[in-house]
Amino acid sequence: MKVHVTDLEGNTKEIEGTIGWTLMEVIRDGGVSIKAECGGACACATCHVYVADDWMDQTGERTEEEEDMIDLALDVQDGSRLACQIELTEALDGLKVTLARDAVL
Repeated sequence: MKVHVTDLEGNTKEIEGTIGWTLMEVIRDGGVSIKAECGGACACATCHVYVADDWMDQTGERTEEEEDMIDLALDVQDGSRLACQIELTEALDGLKVTLARDAVL
């Protein structure tokens, strides 16, 4: 499966994803710099991404725990999610996200 990640400069990288992994793990291991300081424990907002509008339904709703962390993020938008909280499934093949400022190293 493929995931498309756009950085702050507008460069998009296509990354090979693994079903069952979180988006944060795929971004990190796919060679895109992402802070992800808590390592996926939903204890920070340093894997903040913007999910493309046409992918919002497939990624699901934010949990209450994720909402609490998103409240600490910079420049929150409707598509704001924590990459550590999106588990990759076949339905997310082709997913498009953009890194938020607070996720960039």
